[in-house]
Amino acid sequence: QVRLMESGGGSVEAGGSLRLSCEASGRILRWNTLAWYRQAPGNERELVASITSGGISSYTESVKGRFTMSREAGKNVVHLQMSNLKPEDTGVYFCRGEKIVMLGRSQLNDYWGRGTQVTVSS
Repeated sequence: QVRLMESGGGSVEAGGSLRLSCEASGRILRWNTLAWYRQAPGNERELVASITSGGISSYTESVKGRFTMSREAGKNVVHLQMSNLKPEDTGVYFCRGEKIVMLGRSQLNDYWGRGTQVTVSS
């Protein structure tokens, strides 16, 4: 079984920074994309940023220039550095692993972490 564990959430004032981390554990052979989604109360879950196993990252327009996603070489760990945070960045941030293949298996599956809360006060 694959498990995604998020860490690094918290409460900050507007303009502050936080660094989220996501570690994918289990007998993982390879993955295609690790992504961060967020969900604010009453809103749908939205894609914030993603990175491919090849290191190509992408961001939703509202976080470009403020958020940076990175991966640790040789590890199934990604980070989301969030700077100049705004109250509208508040929400539960979820890590999602896409097209993950486990050792000894051929299926591609997607997985979600349980989320970590980010609260930005004005």
